[in-house]
Amino acid sequence: MVAAAKMKKEVAKALAGKAYAHSAWNVLTNLSRAFEKYQHGLLEMREVKKILVVLVTSNRGLCGAYNTQIIKKLMKQVKAPSLIKINRIGTRRVYSGVPDEKLEFCFIAVGKKGFQYLHNRDYDVIAAFDEFDYVPTVDAIRPLAQIVINDYEAKKYDKVVIAYTDYKNALIQEPKLRQLLPISRIDIEKQIEGMGDTAGEKPQNENNGEESIGYKIEPSPREVVGSLLPRLVEMQLYHAILESNASRESVRMIAMKNATEAASDMVSQLQYSYNQIRQMNITREIAEVTSGRIALE
Repeated sequence: MVAAAKMKKEVAKALAGKAYAHSAWNVLTNLSRAFEKYQHGLLEMREVKKILVVLVTSNRGLCGAYNTQIIKKLMKQVKAPSLIKINRIGTRRVYSGVPDEKLEFCFIAVGKKGFQYLHNRDYDVIAAFDEFDYVPTVDAIRPLAQIVINDYEAKKYDKVVIAYTDYKNALIQEPKLRQLLPISRIDIEKQIEGMGDTAGEKPQNENNGEESIGYKIEPSPREVVGSLLPRLVEMQLYHAILESNASRESVRMIAMKNATEAASDMVSQLQYSYNQIRQMNITREIAEVTSGRIALE
């Protein structure tokens, strides 16, 4: 019951960000020409030699296979990084000629379980955050976003990926890896579409297939683009963490339900065994009394 109540709060929080995400993406779409004209560091594609992975897990256990599934999916990509080392923006792709064994990985752990796993296996963890376990705020996400954005613009990493668990419904949670930087229209569109799936509906195009709106941009396209792109990165991080939290509480609710049912079955079995032993003792005592009575006669 506690997990179910928490799950409802987490799902409501995830859905609350959908309107902002849709509006931000509509502005992004209508400013696409400005993106092409005014190149920004967060759109720069480079040959992938070093990858930063943001891994979102829980702080505590008792949540079934929630942590195991996302870690397993991530490690599969780390050990066979043929797909994860491709940079893409829209239909453009940059393939890395770096051999798989020479590809470098660094990690940011969101959640204690992920940090413990990476630390125990000597992976390079540059930062750890464990305060996003329940209903984080956008302001709380900003230090994480600043690390990701600043390090990418400083060219410390050639690609940033986020590994999180996407909430579909109370029974289905899907571990996913998404390209965070360079900003990919395909990944943002898929993430916003996923928000529609969470709400039980598909996102609608507000322009209804019409041409993009002709904006008059002030103070300048460069400044607007420079302000908008970091907000989109924050939105992606924020939404991924909210989706993971909703998935965690959903899995925990099911795990606790299964544990409760298993405990009830165990109690019933123990009660049955107790009654059997009790009846055997009563029968044995009656037999002893009867035997003694017969012996006295």
